[in-house]
Amino acid sequence: MRERLFDLGLWLLLCVPVLLRSDPNDGGSRLQVALGVVVLGGCVAVSRRWPLAALAATVAASLPASLELFTPSYSLALVAFGYLAGRRQEHTRAALWLFGAVAVAGLALTWLTRTSLGQWFTLLLALALAVVAPWLIGRYVRQYDRLVRSGWELADRMEREQAAVADRERLRERSRIAGDMHDSLGHDLALIAIRAGALEVSPELGPEQQRAAGELRRAAADATARLRDIIGVLREDDSAAPTGPPGETVEELTARARASGLAVTLAPTPVPTLPGMSGLALHRVVQEGLTNVARHAPGAAVSVTVDQDPTSVRVRVVSGPGTGGTGTGGTGSGGGTGLVGLDERVRLAGGTLGHRATDDGGFALTAVLPRNPPAPLPAAPTSARELDRARREVRKGLARAIWIPLALLAALGLLMAGVALWTQARSYLEPADYDRIRVGQSLAEIDEEAEDWPDRPLDGPPRGAPAEPPGMDECRYYRATMLAAIPVYRLCFADGHLAGKAEVP
Repeated sequence: MRERLFDLGLWLLLCVPVLLRSDPNDGGSRLQVALGVVVLGGCVAVSRRWPLAALAATVAASLPASLELFTPSYSLALVAFGYLAGRRQEHTRAALWLFGAVAVAGLALTWLTRTSLGQWFTLLLALALAVVAPWLIGRYVRQYDRLVRSGWELADRMEREQAAVADRERLRERSRIAGDMHDSLGHDLALIAIRAGALEVSPELGPEQQRAAGELRRAAADATARLRDIIGVLREDDSAAPTGPPGETVEELTARARASGLAVTLAPTPVPTLPGMSGLALHRVVQEGLTNVARHAPGAAVSVTVDQDPTSVRVRVVSGPGTGGTGTGGTGSGGGTGLVGLDERVRLAGGTLGHRATDDGGFALTAVLPRNPPAPLPAAPTSARELDRARREVRKGLARAIWIPLALLAALGLLMAGVALWTQARSYLEPADYDRIRVGQSLAEIDEEAEDWPDRPLDGPPRGAPAEPPGMDECRYYRATMLAAIPVYRLCFADGHLAGKAEVP
């Protein structure tokens, strides 16, 4: 409803100049008034869907009234529809084509009607000031409204996202807890199972104690399986690897595994200390390798080797074939989440992870870690990027609103200067030709005598020129110099013959 009231008010406002300037008492006619009112009504009706069509129709109604385009009846409509075209049109290419077509059409009409090029220059000036300038203002207002709307949309989006931040943080914390449970509890349960297996076959215990040790081993294995299932529920697919501190050194980790019954060798000692994520990843690689051996290759010998150079540290956990398992340290009955999480942790530390089965049926886990892990670069918020893009668009629109009119005015000035020089060249009479012609010659004889007779004379005598001699039918004035307005040559004719010539200072 509001849009219809606005269109109605706009139509009534634009009809006022038509009613006043096209009135029969002011040189117009009732037909012109009726056509103008109908044309403006149609332009207002289509201006929301086709704003350039409304502008083109207004220009088409103005040109027949005046080749200078700026008419009293439609001048307000040109400004209004030019602004609305810039405000409502999404793309600019069609508008630029329309402006060019108007300029070409004005030049064609000037040539067809044999009028002066001054009217075409006036048309270009009216096009720049009454159509292009309002169109640029409309473009700027459109960009500014888009900036404001984007700001409110981003504020609303940030408010909605802020409500979900707490939920996402809770999910991430659950993922970290799940990773810690898998890393620490899984390793400890594997060591418990090894100790229980050793007690189960110990000859120093009786049958009841051995049976209890077997139940303890099986319970530890079942607990490990249930833990893996819980990890699968808690962990997110796209969660980063947990970064909690391991709480012990690599030497302590291997010593604890050795005390539980694993045949572990560590070389060299002490293990080099790495800062930040690289140190956590080094501990995690050794822990995962020992856990996989205890779970999938019990009884296998394990060697942990840590080599270093000035820029990186290389850790290898190699196990032989197990005496009571499958002999594949990483491809047993586990779900494979340990190696996946380990690969993510090593990647976050800036390193690489590799694992493969060895020729003797064992398994090798290798990682290369940098001594100085790269710091993660925080990504720019999407809202900030969108707001910055909207601001750049507004600044570009403002710059276009300033330099395009200036460029058009400069181009128009250069064009007018070029046409002026061309017009002056057409009315320039060479001094040698002026000296060659004689009084009494006819126009045909003068044309044959002069080598380069000018195409047309000046429109009239220069200001302050002396009075023409009496009894002359016609006096023509030609430029004596190319660039200066004076002096000029005056040739006066009587009965078709040259009756007098003079240089007017």
